[in-house]
Amino acid sequence: MISLNTLLPILVFCSISLAVWAVLTIVLGDRKRGAEDRLRRIMAPGTSRKEAEHARSQKQEKFQEQVTRAANKLGQTLRPTDEQQLGKVRIQLLNAGFRNENAVAVFFGVKLILMSLFVAIVFPIVAIREGMTTNAFTYSAMAGGLGFYLPGFVVDGRKKRRSEDIFLGLPDALDLMVVCVEAGLGLDAAMRRVTSELSSSCKTLCEEFAISNFQLQMGRPRKDVLRDLGVRTGVDDMRSLAAVIIQAEKFGSSIGAALRVQSDALRLRRRQFAEERAAKTAVKIMIPLILFIFPGVFVVLVGPAGIQIANTLMAK
Repeated sequence: MISLNTLLPILVFCSISLAVWAVLTIVLGDRKRGAEDRLRRIMAPGTSRKEAEHARSQKQEKFQEQVTRAANKLGQTLRPTDEQQLGKVRIQLLNAGFRNENAVAVFFGVKLILMSLFVAIVFPIVAIREGMTTNAFTYSAMAGGLGFYLPGFVVDGRKKRRSEDIFLGLPDALDLMVVCVEAGLGLDAAMRRVTSELSSSCKTLCEEFAISNFQLQMGRPRKDVLRDLGVRTGVDDMRSLAAVIIQAEKFGSSIGAALRVQSDALRLRRRQFAEERAAKTAVKIMIPLILFIFPGVFVVLVGPAGIQIANTLMAK
């Protein structure tokens, strides 16, 4: 009868071989397709590069759809049944830019897939070294936990980057909105103008404005659209901006003046944010200075003197 110690190296070898084969298939397949595309363009000059890129994007979309479908099926089992908890997860994903209706199920499906993958990789390796001991199961459980919580860390990081992009681009967008409103445009037309003018410099903010413009065109009340904009972005400044615009419309005050005051406040906050980061730079640079730069300088300065002292002591 084959023992477990004999079977584990075979399983590890098979898993590593399959992983290497999959990576090589993807890499070499992409290179082969790239060579075929170049030969096709040479043989048929009428075929443009845009068509090749469109075909490649279609293949990537099909692959993403397959992965999304598999993760969606797996994530249905882990999807929270509590509506409050489900709403929190959905808002977190919305703040990170994931707006698909199946985003929650895909999120938990990716968690389950990564947990299983990390356990499948770590358990055979640890079992060969440690044997079927408590440490092997402990390390495997830690790897599974890391794989389970890794998508949450990725979503939090993406949410933080998007919030920072919106915060940094919002003063410029408000300045342009003030100019548009004071020139005679309505708020909806001003938002469309901001979306078209700042699409390259403030891409994340313009995406959110484009969604709000679409909702307004579909007939939703402006009050609900602005509130959803604040919730969807997850930025406090955007929530306060939505509240200011709603109050200005409710009481009949000038929207341009309200936007100007909000723009000045946001520009001041952005300047303070930049000053705060500049002040932190001097402290953060001390870590690489002490770990990497100071030892080299110490060796260059003290090294020759140390060598002379060692030669003198050895001569005596």
